[in-house]
Amino acid sequence: MSTRSPTTTSYAILGLLAIQPWATYDLAKLMRRSLHFFWPRAESHLYAETKRLVDTGLAEARKEWNGNRKRTVYSITDGGREALREWLATPPAPARVESEAQLRLLYANYGSKDDLLATIQSIEDDAQSTIDHYAQLVTEYARGDGLFPDRIHVNALLGSLSIEQARATVRWARRSRGAVEAWETTATPDIEWAVKTMLHAAREPHDD
Repeated sequence: MSTRSPTTTSYAILGLLAIQPWATYDLAKLMRRSLHFFWPRAESHLYAETKRLVDTGLAEARKEWNGNRKRTVYSITDGGREALREWLATPPAPARVESEAQLRLLYANYGSKDDLLATIQSIEDDAQSTIDHYAQLVTEYARGDGLFPDRIHVNALLGSLSIEQARATVRWARRSRGAVEAWETTATPDIEWAVKTMLHAAREPHDD
């Protein structure tokens, strides 16, 4: 049995296995529906991580037939449920953002204005896709055919947070696009605008 300590990705997958057993194909589909928007690394580590969970005794695997095809189905063990409960009782790590678009914003003064506007548009499009995704999930729940209705309360917490963050990003993109369109070049600093914009963002009141 492996002695490797579980990672956050381990617990991300354990949480899905706690809902019900999954074949890896179905587990991957569920990840694209849920974890993709805030913990996408779980998708890329799915196959290796599920095997590690079995090696550490936190999950178990069984072979079953689906028609004329054999597949592996993973389920959580009692030890896995206990590990998940213990992890949930610990303080979460600080949020980390991994965004190529934001990296491009940081160095935008070395590129063209069109390049910068395209990056801003990409950020807006991604945020809007998140809003559309969760809006579709809300529609499914309203129709009574959403997945795992017994989990709707925690899904609503995550969904509302994701939607509000995405809406804030859309508002930022639209304001920023208007400002950048007025620039002659990305290489010329506008200190007055920059300070005013950041102070406004820091002081902007939030509705309850």
